Amino acid sequence: MNLLVQNNYLYSDLGQYTCAIGRNGLTKDKIEGDHKTPAGKYRFEKIFYRADKLGELIFNIPSKIILKNDGWCDDPKNKYYNQYIQFPFEASAEHLYREDDLYDILCVINYNTDPIIPGKGSAIFLHISKPNFEGTEGCVAIEKNNMIELAKAIDSKTELLIKI
Repeated sequence: MNLLVQNNYLYSDLGQYTCAIGRNGLTKDKIEGDHKTPAGKYRFEKIFYRADKLGELIFNIPSKIILKNDGWCDDPKNKYYNQYIQFPFEASAEHLYREDDLYDILCVINYNTDPIIPGKGSAIFLHISKPNFEGTEGCVAIEKNNMIELAKAIDSKTELLIKI
């Protein structure tokens, strides 16, 4: 299965979904904190999810249940930049365990992962959207039920194409 993000829609074999992208649009030159979604072709590395809210789920790629101390480093000066971390953590990092539903399930997009270039953007995920599809920090986001269905279908061959 391949995914295409274009014109605020995510297209897949399972259907067409309204999606949110970075609040400042798409870019071919992502910079940390620019609130833009990086255009390009990607794969998915891992799925994180809240079993306490969604129950036990089975996926076709590696997954991890999100716990209260899980996070993702977004500090370009830190050696763990754009990587999974656990709190307490001395540098800037995003909490994966959130009060809202946005990260109840998220798929890690392999943007800026091999090699990791400090300042080129971090924590780029496919995750659950806000109810009004408000722009993201740079991720792609879809409605919760669609996100769960899509995450279960993603496998190691799935490609995500984000087109300007």
